[in-house]
Amino acid sequence: MRKITTALLAGVLSVSLAACGGSASSTSTSTDSENVTVSADGLLNDGVFTISMECAYAPYNWAQTDDSNGAVPIDGTNEYANGYDVMIAKKIAEANGWDLKIIRSDWDSLVPAVQTGKIDAAIAGQSMTADRREEVDFAGPYYYASFAILVKSDSDLTSAKSINDFSGKTGTAQIATIWYENCLPQMEGVTIATASETAPAMLMALETNAVDFVVTDLPTAMGAVEAYDDMTILDFTGTDGDFQFSEQEREENVNIGVSVRKGNTVLVDKINAVLNEMSEEDFNELMNEAIQIQPVGE
Repeated sequence: MRKITTALLAGVLSVSLAACGGSASSTSTSTDSENVTVSADGLLNDGVFTISMECAYAPYNWAQTDDSNGAVPIDGTNEYANGYDVMIAKKIAEANGWDLKIIRSDWDSLVPAVQTGKIDAAIAGQSMTADRREEVDFAGPYYYASFAILVKSDSDLTSAKSINDFSGKTGTAQIATIWYENCLPQMEGVTIATASETAPAMLMALETNAVDFVVTDLPTAMGAVEAYDDMTILDFTGTDGDFQFSEQEREENVNIGVSVRKGNTVLVDKINAVLNEMSEEDFNELMNEAIQIQPVGE
């Protein structure tokens, strides 16, 4: 599952399979009965690693107007993508000698784009949940993201010690996320507002006092307080007041992975070969770098 600047708007994916590079090489093989073919290197187009992300989910990914800080062009636009996801994608591409192509997609289009072969992978802050594993395969994890709650710094909620201290308040999260579907319902007595279409919209709902709090992951929260000096992070991780999941569910929810088409073991193995060389400390250092260079919302 980000996502700070209010000026960033995620576009809807509208790219066809042909736009991902056309026909495969003579060594291509079919991944399933739908006859989407991949090259011997596991890619739809030999040597071109085509991925998708929202480009509106700082510090995981965002759009900017130039190529500063190593940003990569967003296909079909005059903008560039940057952020933690882009940094990880560049490491994977460079290690395998691939070109990197980034396509902007809205959040709900990520899994379908992987399934239908419009992209090779989604690197977009997705949790490796059991439900998603039924639809796609995952490489990784490439980050471990615990849950967090954001409130305004002048709110009486800053003294909360548990998710049960929010009764009578209104909260939201981004649409189609574990934050909205699995975390908010655990908070007794709260009013759950309509889900936000994007992470920037979620943060703007809090900034404009449309809601009293938002539920997100820690990297998104860390990015938010860098961008908005009137927001505070509440982190109940490791306490009795935290969101309750089984050990397996919690592991699935905090592990962030790269989603690829079902059965594409070649690509999964090539991605994992890169990620396995990185430690949790490496991931954290890269995320901190992304947080420091993210654009700041106005």
